[in-house]
Amino acid sequence: MAELDDIRSFIAVTETGGFGRAAQILGLSKSIVSRRVSKLEEELGARLLSRTTRGVSPTEAGIEFKARSERILAELEEAREAVAQQAGGVAGRLRIAMPLTFGNRHVAPLLRELALRYPRLELDVHASDQYVDLIGERFDVAIRIGTLKDSSLIARRIAPVHATVLGSPAYFARKGRPETPQDLVQHDCLLHTGASEQEWTFRSGKRWVPVRPPGRLRSDSGETLLEWAVAGLGLVVLPNFLASDAIRAEQLQHVLLDYPMPTRGLYVVRPPGAFVPGKVRVLTDLLVERFGGTPYWDPCQIAMQERGLSLEAPWDKPGETSAAEELPEHQPA
Repeated sequence: MAELDDIRSFIAVTETGGFGRAAQILGLSKSIVSRRVSKLEEELGARLLSRTTRGVSPTEAGIEFKARSERILAELEEAREAVAQQAGGVAGRLRIAMPLTFGNRHVAPLLRELALRYPRLELDVHASDQYVDLIGERFDVAIRIGTLKDSSLIARRIAPVHATVLGSPAYFARKGRPETPQDLVQHDCLLHTGASEQEWTFRSGKRWVPVRPPGRLRSDSGETLLEWAVAGLGLVVLPNFLASDAIRAEQLQHVLLDYPMPTRGLYVVRPPGAFVPGKVRVLTDLLVERFGGTPYWDPCQIAMQERGLSLEAPWDKPGETSAAEELPEHQPA
C-alpha cells in the first residue's frame, strides 16, 4: 500500500506544479520528492503526472487519485482530531497567515491566549501584507482584511473594517475642516501608494462619490502615513484599527463621517472542504468572541452609533455576509 508521505508529496507536486516548489513547501530535497512520486506511480502501475519542460500536471489517473487521496487524508485528520479531543483538547500544528500591522496589534495577543488555552497546539505564524497561497504554501488558515477575490477558498466574515478621513488639530487650525468630499481638493492629502485605487470614495445619499485627492506626500506604509498625519502634514484615510490609539489620544480627529467610505471586512479564510479542523475552529471561535459585533478598535464606529448613525449601509458591499455565514471569496471592489 502506498505510504502516506508519498501521497502527500504527490499532492504537493500537483498543487504547486513542480517538484522544486513542492520540495520547498514540504521541507525536503527535490530528489526525495521525485523518488516518492516515482515510487507511488510504480506501486499503482500508472503514470500520475505528465512531465514537460514547462512543469508537471496530473494525468487523468492523477486527477482521480488526487481527489480520492485528499478525502482519505481529510478523514485521517478528522480521526486524529477526534482522538486528540478525547485525550484532552486540540492538538497539532496550526499554520496561520495574517496581515502585518493588524496581526501584530490585534491578533498576536489573541494567539497568546489561544496558546495558553491549548498547550498541545503548535502555532506557526506568518505575518506579512503580501498575499499568500493557502493551498500551495500549506497554510491552514489566513486572516485577511478587505474584499476577497473569487476562489474555491472558504471565507467567514468576522467583523466590519472601516476607514475614515483623519487629520490633526494642528492641521485643522491651519487649513480648516472639509465639510463635503469635494472640499478635499482644497486640502493637503497623504496618499497610500499601495492602494488598488487612488480615488477616495464616499457615500452621499444612495450614490458613491469618487474624489481624487491632491497630495505631495505618498507612502506604501500605513504607519508612515499615520506619523505624518499626527505631525499635521495633511489629511489621511486610514483603517480605524490602525488609527485608534491616535484618535483616543486626540492626536487625530475624524471628519466627513456623514459621508461613509466603503466598508471592508475582517475574514478567516481556509482551504475548501466540508471538514473544519478543530484547530481552525477554535481560532475562528476566538476571533468571533473578541472581534465580533462593533470591534473595540473602532472609535469612529462607536462615535457614529452614539449619534444614531452607521458607517455601513445595506448596499455597502453586495455579496458580503454576516459573521455567522461562510462564502467563497469575491472580487475586490
